[in-house]
Amino acid sequence: MCNKYDFFFLLNLPLPNVVVVYFCRVNCSFYFKIGACRHGDRCSRLHNKPTFSQTVAMLNIYRNPQNTAQSMEGVTSNVSDVEMQEHYDEFFEEVFTEMEEKYGEVEEMNVCDNLGDHLVGNVYVKFRKEEDAEKAMLDLNNRWFNGQPIHAELSPVTDFREACCHQYETGGCTRGGFCNFMHLKPISRDLRRQLYGHRRKRSEHRWDSEKLEQMQPPQKKTLLSSVSAAVKDPAQETGSPAPGTEVERQNTITRGGAPETGNAPGGSEPLPGPPHPPPPSEYTLVFF
Repeated sequence: MCNKYDFFFLLNLPLPNVVVVYFCRVNCSFYFKIGACRHGDRCSRLHNKPTFSQTVAMLNIYRNPQNTAQSMEGVTSNVSDVEMQEHYDEFFEEVFTEMEEKYGEVEEMNVCDNLGDHLVGNVYVKFRKEEDAEKAMLDLNNRWFNGQPIHAELSPVTDFREACCHQYETGGCTRGGFCNFMHLKPISRDLRRQLYGHRRKRSEHRWDSEKLEQMQPPQKKTLLSSVSAAVKDPAQETGSPAPGTEVERQNTITRGGAPETGNAPGGSEPLPGPPHPPPPSEYTLVFF
């Protein structure tokens, strides 16, 4: 049976214009902002996985006993909030220290407290350098944690302010644990100060010592130092006593001479010598 195009072929006629329509998949906004989508590979939109990024996502690593109990019907959690926070701080410190000591400096680390399968227990580690993130991603896929293999991948998330749920931060998320935005579980203040507090000291050591010396203001001079440098004792320059001093008059008498006298009665009073500056101890220290 011939199709409709055989007629054009037999008569050697040109084929009619055929319009070819290509259906292009648009990018998934959830995957671009959050790095995860609840539809997974079945999503009708495109998940563009980055080839380089500062952020590494370790999927389904953290297991929250309270969330696990809430997801199971008829099961209540006996773990208190204090014990749960201590358990979470230990997990956070262990992962943070391992990432920074083995792969490179970590700028930020966040853990999802959601219940959805695509976000539950996800750990996002943002490194300072993209090379460190790539090295961590390649090595983590060959490691295990808490008895399960680690699945790590580069994440497009670099700004967690857009990925997190703002209602959860204020304590009023209506979607609960199955929200499609990140519910980032906070750590204690003491642990945050311990892990992130050394960053300020480290940044101070990056300055060059020569630059620090140039930034320091010049030393301030005192009036005492300026006057002492300007007024010098003549005896120190010539090695002989200054004229009019007591030492010079004693030398004159020893040589057989007589000291000079003035117009005072009897001529017993010697002429006053040239004025001399008071001793340095009488000056007052004045800072400019």
